Amino acid sequence: QVQLVEAGGALVQPGGSLNLSCTISGSIFNLGVMAWHRQAPGMQRDLLATIAPNGMAHYRPSAKDRFTISRDNAKNTLYLQMNSLKPEDTAVYYCNVALQLAPSSPYQAYWGQGTQVTVSS
Repeated sequence: QVQLVEAGGALVQPGGSLNLSCTISGSIFNLGVMAWHRQAPGMQRDLLATIAPNGMAHYRPSAKDRFTISRDNAKNTLYLQMNSLKPEDTAVYYCNVALQLAPSSPYQAYWGQGTQVTVSS
C-alpha cells in the first residue's frame, strides 16, 4: 500500500526557515509530477509549487522567491525548503504525487496527511 509521510513542520519565528519532506513508501513503478499545497485555517487549499520528474519546477508567485521545491527520485522523496517565513505562511502543508503502481496502470494522485507549519513570535 502506498503511503506519503510528511515531516518537518514546526513552530518557527518570523524570518526563520524550515525544510519539509514527503517520503513515498510502498510498491511504486514510476513517480510523476510532485507538488506541495497548503491550507490556512478557513481557507481553500492552494497549490504552492510543482516539480516534474526531470526537475523542472513551477511556483505560485507568492512562493517563488522564498520557497524551493526539490525531489530525490532515488529516495522517493519530495522536499520544500522555506526561507524568510512570515506569519501568513502558517498553514497545513500537503504533498501530492502522481504515480504509477505498474507499467500499464494510469497515473493516480496520492496525498500526504499534512504537516503543520506555524510562524509566530
